Amino acid sequence: MTYQEKKSIVSLISSILIFAAYCLYRYPQYPEGVMDSKEIFHYWGSFVLVLTLVSIAAHIVISIIFNIFFRMTTGEKEPSFADELDKLIDLKAFRNSFFVFILGFLLAMGSLNFNQPLKVMFIILIVSGFLSDVTGSLTRLYHYKKGV
Repeated sequence: MTYQEKKSIVSLISSILIFAAYCLYRYPQYPEGVMDSKEIFHYWGSFVLVLTLVSIAAHIVISIIFNIFFRMTTGEKEPSFADELDKLIDLKAFRNSFFVFILGFLLAMGSLNFNQPLKVMFIILIVSGFLSDVTGSLTRLYHYKKGV
C-alpha cells in the first residue's frame, strides 16, 4: 500500500470520526421548542463555524501524527512533491467532492422552497459538506488503487 493510499484512508476515517464525535457532542445542545428565532440561527451558525475550525485543526494534527508514524514505521520520508498522476487524482477528487456539495446545496435550497423548517436546510448543508469530504477521500483512494 502506497503512502497516498494510506493517507487517503486516514483522512477518510478521521473525517468520519470528527464529524460523528462533533455531532454527538452538539446534538444535546439543540434548542428544542423554539421555531425560527435568533437562538436557532445562533445555534446553527456556531455549529457550522466550530465544526469547520475543529475539523481543520484536527486534520492538521492527524496529518502530522500520520507522517510521524509513517516515518517511524517505514523509515521513509513522505513524498515532497506531487507528480502528474497525483495532480490528476486530486482534480478528480475535487470535482466529485464539488458535485456532491453542489447537489446538497441545491437540495437545501429546495427544502426552503417546499416550506421545510430551517433545521432541515442546515442539516442538509452540513451533511452535504461531510459527504463531499468523504467523497473526495474515497475518490482519491479509488484512483490510487485502480488507476486513472
